[in-house]
Amino acid sequence: MSENLASQVVELLKRRGETVAFCESLTAGLASATIAEVPGASAVLKGGLVTYATELKVELAGVSQELIDAHGVVSPQCAAAMAQGAATRCRSDWAISLTGVAGPSGQDGHAVGEVWIGLAGPDAGTIETYRAFEGKQQVILAELGRHHIRESAVQQSFRLLIDYIESH
Repeated sequence: MSENLASQVVELLKRRGETVAFCESLTAGLASATIAEVPGASAVLKGGLVTYATELKVELAGVSQELIDAHGVVSPQCAAAMAQGAATRCRSDWAISLTGVAGPSGQDGHAVGEVWIGLAGPDAGTIETYRAFEGKQQVILAELGRHHIRESAVQQSFRLLIDYIESH
């Protein structure tokens, strides 16, 4: 499924002459690697930042320490800042960020399966954040484990980018 969505992302961005970059925490490069599996991905994939450690969100993605102190790394605010940081640092048209809790236990009051996705677009004001999973879906993914949470988050991020571009 993710290969199909990844192919759709690559084809859509190729047609538009646009690029994408990633800032990944809980997925640790999985989204970038999934896009890179698609033949022709080099036309659209600029690169990415793996900011698994909190200090790298600050140092590499430019997320302010004040934002992290106020909202935490598992938050829509951090996801938005990570996406903006990836777009700026990688000089891409689009950027996707993924931050959350893959388990096996919760983190700082956030449950396993809580995932935030940030999306930054080519228009300066285009920064959207999405909670990847809600309610029962989050509980099921938490029960399935880390791999399923991470893979599902990647698929959801591709779906969100496709839907956003097609609806705007």
